[in-house]
Amino acid sequence: MIFQVRTDNHIKNSAELGESIRATVEASIAPRFGDRLRRVEVYLEDMNAEKGGIDTRCSIEVHLAGRPAVAAHDDASDVDTAVDGAIEKVM
Repeated sequence: MIFQVRTDNHIKNSAELGESIRATVEASIAPRFGDRLRRVEVYLEDMNAEKGGIDTRCSIEVHLAGRPAVAAHDDASDVDTAVDGAIEKVM
């Protein structure tokens, strides 16, 4: 499986962040879709920078073998909540 995490310039991307998100995604999606899972792309953006509030958006795109890609996004006040919400919507 190909797994990508991309961020805008307001969210610091790191190996730790990528591994944390990958673990969350795999724990939620992999049991259901198994070996059909080909690629997952996660994009994180802070929509209004230091102003705060519910401004973190997680967009996730899941590619399964033989199926069209499925995408969803969720807005939350922090990265973990936004990732969880987007995963829930894409399922």
